Amino acid sequence: MGSLLVPETPLNGSNSKAIPLIGYGTAEYPFGASKELVKHSILHAIRLGYRHFDTAALYRSEQPLGEAVAKALELGIIKSRDELFITSKLWCSDAHRERVLPALQQSLENLGLEYIDLYLIHWPVSLKPGGYEFPVKKKDLLPLDFKSVWEGMEEVKELGLTKFIGVSNFSCDKLKILLSTAKTPPAVNQVEMSPHWQQKRLRQFCKEKGIHVTSYSPLGAKGTPWGTNGVMGCEVLKEIAFAREKTVAQICLRWALEQEVSVVVKSFNKERIKQNLDIFDWKLLPEDLEMINQIPQHKGCPGIEFVSEEGPYKSLEELWDEKIE
Repeated sequence: MGSLLVPETPLNGSNSKAIPLIGYGTAEYPFGASKELVKHSILHAIRLGYRHFDTAALYRSEQPLGEAVAKALELGIIKSRDELFITSKLWCSDAHRERVLPALQQSLENLGLEYIDLYLIHWPVSLKPGGYEFPVKKKDLLPLDFKSVWEGMEEVKELGLTKFIGVSNFSCDKLKILLSTAKTPPAVNQVEMSPHWQQKRLRQFCKEKGIHVTSYSPLGAKGTPWGTNGVMGCEVLKEIAFAREKTVAQICLRWALEQEVSVVVKSFNKERIKQNLDIFDWKLLPEDLEMINQIPQHKGCPGIEFVSEEGPYKSLEELWDEKIE
C-alpha cells in the first residue's frame, strides 16, 4: 500500500501499547457538520499510515471515525483494530464521578469499539450535566472534583474500556492537585503547543512526572473559534520553510517532534494529509531551533469560555495558573 510506519513512544513505562508520534485530529467546526468528509478523510489517512486518531464526545466525530475503522478493516487496509491508537475525551458535562462510565460506554457505542486506547478529561472544569455544546453556557460552569472524577477514570481503565487515562488542558498546578490523590497517574496531558506557545515549563514538569505531552493545534487551528492565524502566517517559520524547502506545517510538526512530544494534526486536504506525515527523515538545524526559540509567545486557545465571575475560574490566570499573553 506504500503506507508509512509512524514512529511510536511508550506511555507511562508501558511495554505494551505505544502512542504514535503523529496523530490525526477530527475536530471540524461546527462540530458534526461534515460527517461524510470526516469519514473519508480518516480512511485516506489510514491508507497513508496514520494510526493514532483523536476524537471527543464534543466533536461528534466518534461515529464517522468508527465507520472509517470498520471500512478499513473490511477493505483489509488494516488487519486488526489493535493496529490503531484511538483517543477520546470526557466532556465537561460528564465530568462527574457517576457519569464517567456511562459517558465512555456511549463513546464506545458511537465508535463501534470494545475499548479505546486513551481517555482524557477534556478540560479541568465541569458543567451541569446535559448536552455537548461549545461555546459553553457560563451559568452552567462548575468546579471539577478532581479526586472523584479521576476515580471514575481509574475505574474505566480497570474495567478494560480504555488502555490509558489522561487529561487535556491541565496546567502544572492542576496536575499537582490530580497527582496528590491519583492511584494511577495520567499517562498523557494533551495541550495546545506550537512554536507560538511552546509550553516549556509544563513540558519540563510533565517530563519529571513521567506524563507524556501531546500537542494539539500544532499549526494554530486557523479557522476555528479557538484558533489563530499567527502560526501559519509567522514570518520566521516561513523563512525556515523556504530555506529547508518544506511547508510551514512541516516545520511546525518537525519542531514539535524534536521537543519529544507527539502531535495531533487535522486536515481534510488529501495532499496536506500526506505532507504532514513527511517529517521523519530530516531534522531542523540548530539555527532553525534558535530562531523558533525566539518567537514571541502568544496562546491561541485561551479558554475564555471557561472564565466567569460566577464560575470556578474568575480569570485566565486562575484557569492556567500563569499569565496569558
